Amino acid sequence: MIALLRPLTRAVTYTRWLHLVMAAVVATVFAFVSPGLGNVNSPAGAWLLVVPLPFLVVAAMVPGVRLSEGMQAQLLLFPAGRPAGRPVGRPAGKPTGRPVGRKGAESPHFTPARSASWADRRRTAMWLIVRYEAGVVTAFLSVHAPTLAVRLIGGAAGSGPVRVPPWNPVPGGHWSYAVLGLLVAVLFVAFAVLAGEVQARAARALLGPSAAERLAALEERTERLLEHNRLARELHDSVGHALTVAVVQAGAARAAGSPAFTEQALAAIEETGRHALEDLERVLAVLREDAPGPAAGRPALTDVERLLTAARGSGAEVTADVTGALEAVPGPVSREGYRIAQEALTNVVRHAGPVPVSLRITVRADALELDIRNPLPGAGAGFGSGGSAVSGGGSGLRGIRERAALLGGHAETGAHEGEWRVRAVLPLGA
Repeated sequence: MIALLRPLTRAVTYTRWLHLVMAAVVATVFAFVSPGLGNVNSPAGAWLLVVPLPFLVVAAMVPGVRLSEGMQAQLLLFPAGRPAGRPVGRPAGKPTGRPVGRKGAESPHFTPARSASWADRRRTAMWLIVRYEAGVVTAFLSVHAPTLAVRLIGGAAGSGPVRVPPWNPVPGGHWSYAVLGLLVAVLFVAFAVLAGEVQARAARALLGPSAAERLAALEERTERLLEHNRLARELHDSVGHALTVAVVQAGAARAAGSPAFTEQALAAIEETGRHALEDLERVLAVLREDAPGPAAGRPALTDVERLLTAARGSGAEVTADVTGALEAVPGPVSREGYRIAQEALTNVVRHAGPVPVSLRITVRADALELDIRNPLPGAGAGFGSGGSAVSGGGSGLRGIRERAALLGGHAETGAHEGEWRVRAVLPLGA
């Protein structure tokens, strides 16, 4: 019983009823200007459900009408909710599931916006028609249902006839009229609650984004997330590499106690830090949407000597073998290849220390192959503490595999024939 009465305690029930009744204003105008339409108790009154429809369709062609209807729907059909979307382009909420506003209240799942296409105008016309028809019926019942209920309950208490148009008067004084009057009142309330819920669902479907727009917004959101993941990898590789080189160089300079070596280490730290700051500024600009993050500023395999210098300055004995023209490698593949080599060399400096490292870059006709190897720092040991590198853990190694997979290639990381190997194959047609 409490659950059945709960809609009567919610403000949204009454605001939705008001939204429905307001649509009857159009019917009132036509009833005044069209002879015979004002008598809703006659067959001519039924024309009120038809005559205004062409005018509503014409009104729907005005872009601002959709904005106005959306604002009314948001304020009256979802008074406790919050906007869950953005103007045409469009939803910012989840594509599935029921939207929720503050304190669990329903949210419209759309933001009012002007019509941006003919599809918007067609859906606005459908909304106006649905709203008008439902509003006229609700307004009619709002006047006649309470009147009928009062007359029936009054007829049960008195002995006079009960007048219920369009039927003939019936004798009063019978208790069943009171039951019938209460039933009419309950049915009217149930109709008003149900009509309000249907109106809210229609608003989401016709004033909110279409299925195609929701799919486009979901694709846009997915692209944005992928871009943020890529930027996170960029920061991890660039800043992580710079910090690793700085820490190793500073420690080596302190241990060496040589002014010449200290000067060399400081120069390496300065250069590595400068490049890291450039990468950081570019990534932050993209995150702030201040700039599109041009790819031209990102290092590529043609800058691999920078990595070799930094690794050698950190004590690693790096030998490089380049086969093929690095300039011929497509930009995206060359940039991702640089980051893979950077992460691999950073891992060597960070986890293995000053050990011999071999870097082999092979540019084939159809693919770019990277192969970085170094001796394991102990029998069966891996890079990280606890053997985490051997087990394939760590965000850096995962980032290497993700970079290769995004280009349609593959990467392998792990122990191989007594060495730690990072091998990546990237298709040149990626």
